[in-house]
Amino acid sequence: MTWASWTTRGVYSGHGGVLTEEVGPLSGDLTVHTTWAEGTAQITVQYTDAADWFTMSGSPVPCPSEEASRELHEAAVEAVRRGSAATVPVAQPGTDLAAGEAATE
Repeated sequence: MTWASWTTRGVYSGHGGVLTEEVGPLSGDLTVHTTWAEGTAQITVQYTDAADWFTMSGSPVPCPSEEASRELHEAAVEAVRRGSAATVPVAQPGTDLAAGEAATE
């Protein structure tokens, strides 16, 4: 099984924070974590140094490669920085990730 993970600590959310499945919006000093395995990326967030992780709304999403998962992680970090109840960015065929747009399943 091929997998990869990416973690970015100290991401300060913009106004409105990031939307999570479990508790709604989180804001402040956050850590963003992406795990990619078998064509799927799971993105979670937590208050930096806290114990609990929360699923970023729109996650999991199809993701074809390790390289694409890294790009998705970076786009998710930027979406959190922008705030506005950020959700998992969506990749449109032939375009860059549109950060902050809701993912479709």
